[in-house]
Amino acid sequence: MSHVVQIQTQVRDPAAIGLACQRLELPAPVEGTFQLYTAKESGLGVQLRGWRYPVVCQPATGELKYDNFGGHWGAPSELDRFLQGYAVERARIEARRQGHTVTEQPLTDGGIKLTITIGA
Repeated sequence: MSHVVQIQTQVRDPAAIGLACQRLELPAPVEGTFQLYTAKESGLGVQLRGWRYPVVCQPATGELKYDNFGGHWGAPSELDRFLQGYAVERARIEARRQGHTVTEQPLTDGGIKLTITIGA
C-alpha cells in the first residue's frame, strides 16, 4: 500500500542538519553567533552555496534565521535544496531507528522518492 505525505519542515535535529550538509557537499554546520547583515543570530550556522550570509538553524524552536535580501544575497532554491535534504535525512534517521529499511530514488523534477519498508 502506498501513502502520500506532505511535510512542513521544522529543522530540529542537529544530526540531520549535518547529514543534509554532507549530502549537498556543504561545509559542516558550526555552532555559534552569526552576523546576518544588521542582525546577529545564534544557533547552528549552515553556509549555503552562493549565499552571502549563513542560514542559522535554531533546533530548540525549529526556526531558521537568514537574510538573503529577497534572493539578491542567495538563491532561494539553495534553501529549498537544504530543506529537502534535511527532510530526507530526518526521515531516514527515524525509519532506521525503528528498524525499517529506506531506499531513495531521485525524480526527474528534482524531488526525492523515499520508500520505507516496515520491519525489513
